[in-house]
Amino acid sequence: MSEVPLYNSLREKLLKDEVAYTLSVKLVRSVELPMMAKTAGFDGILIDMEHSSLDLDTTGQLCIAALYAGIAPIVRVPSKDQFFISRVLDGGALGVIVPHIRTVQDAKDVVAAAKFQPQGHRSSTNGLPHFQFRSIAAKKSNPVVNANTLVIPMVETLEAVEIVEELAALEGVDSLLIGTNDMTAEMGIPGDYENPRLTEVYRKTIDACNKHGKWVGCGGLHARLDLIEKFCEMGVRWVMAATDGPLLLGGATKRAAEMNELSQRVKKSGGANPWVNGSGEKVSNDVKASFSAAVQEVFPAANGVAS
Repeated sequence: MSEVPLYNSLREKLLKDEVAYTLSVKLVRSVELPMMAKTAGFDGILIDMEHSSLDLDTTGQLCIAALYAGIAPIVRVPSKDQFFISRVLDGGALGVIVPHIRTVQDAKDVVAAAKFQPQGHRSSTNGLPHFQFRSIAAKKSNPVVNANTLVIPMVETLEAVEIVEELAALEGVDSLLIGTNDMTAEMGIPGDYENPRLTEVYRKTIDACNKHGKWVGCGGLHARLDLIEKFCEMGVRWVMAATDGPLLLGGATKRAAEMNELSQRVKKSGGANPWVNGSGEKVSNDVKASFSAAVQEVFPAANGVAS
């Protein structure tokens, strides 16, 4: 195995028993984003095909960019269909998140699609981007890929909560991710994040995962750091910490508000506006006209087309 090293930054952080955090990608399509996420300090990027229009081609490009940047690409697929799971993994993903798990068989199907034999039945291939497209014997590469491919079923249905012990015990499952928004919706308490029933879902999932040596992830709460900290203290070990769209909009909104305040301050003070006198009073149109005429007399080219 040492001959074909494969680095999964998210998994490495989890193995240290530290809280890991990912940046979700729904909006940005360009390969610069994984590099920026790495520079910013995230442990992985979560490419969200469930809640975006991202296709397989764009997802693959983002995964490859992440691999070269040294940050783990994890993909949330739209469903447990093998069509999605095998192709995003062949395209460069180091983990797959599958939503709307309702039965143990659902999770078994995910493992079968995501892991090479003997753990699963993923179709063998070669020249993977994980190894810079080198041709490596399957007996060497497959065990390494299996060990570094995170299989993450989601706990976001009432049925999943009932079988969470069995899901956590399943060989080939590395982590369970609680989808907080869908979970509260299914419980009939949409958005009620402080409801004791939701806390109990977290407690039950954490207990099951701790028992079987699996990690618990938290999704849907990036705007509530207080609750994220609460659940991490209970045992959650990785967090969907931010999403590209809200980060961009939040930063842009903050700067626009700051510039609006600056504009209002300059307007109030009169600033260096040539058409406002020291008392804040506007200069008359006659004065403006006289000034323009003087400029044109000295600089005749001012009447022409500016370069």
